[in-house]
Amino acid sequence: MSDLEELQRRIVGALDRAGQALDRLGATAPDTGDSAALAAELEAERMANAQLEERVRAIKEKQETHVAGLEAEVAKLREALAARDGEVQRMRSVNDELRASNKALREANAEGLAEPHLVNSAMMSELEALRERRASDRAEIDEILAALEPALKEA
Repeated sequence: MSDLEELQRRIVGALDRAGQALDRLGATAPDTGDSAALAAELEAERMANAQLEERVRAIKEKQETHVAGLEAEVAKLREALAARDGEVQRMRSVNDELRASNKALREANAEGLAEPHLVNSAMMSELEALRERRASDRAEIDEILAALEPALKEA
């Protein structure tokens, strides 16, 4: 990009110098036909300059489009990361409950007290942990499918 800008700067400078030279020639010398050649050359340089400006504009537009696409993708990935973080926090909470229920159940069994509510609590915690794990797995599968979908459409 900087090469194009440098070329454009040089061409504009050359056009300015050529224009000034034409002005000096037109004011001091009679028309010998050289001014027509110089005018044609100046016009060719102006044409080249216009083409370079158009190329620079097209490259800049393409770059802006690409950057906008990348920004959208980053936003999407941030949302997915936030969702995954929420799922991880829920799984940690459920696993902590499961550990506490299992500890209470082990302590009751060690004392020879088989308490039905402790068994029920442990089973409910384990069931909730399994549900959270399933939801997490499903979310991961959905993310993988979303990532593969563009590639499948291309194929």
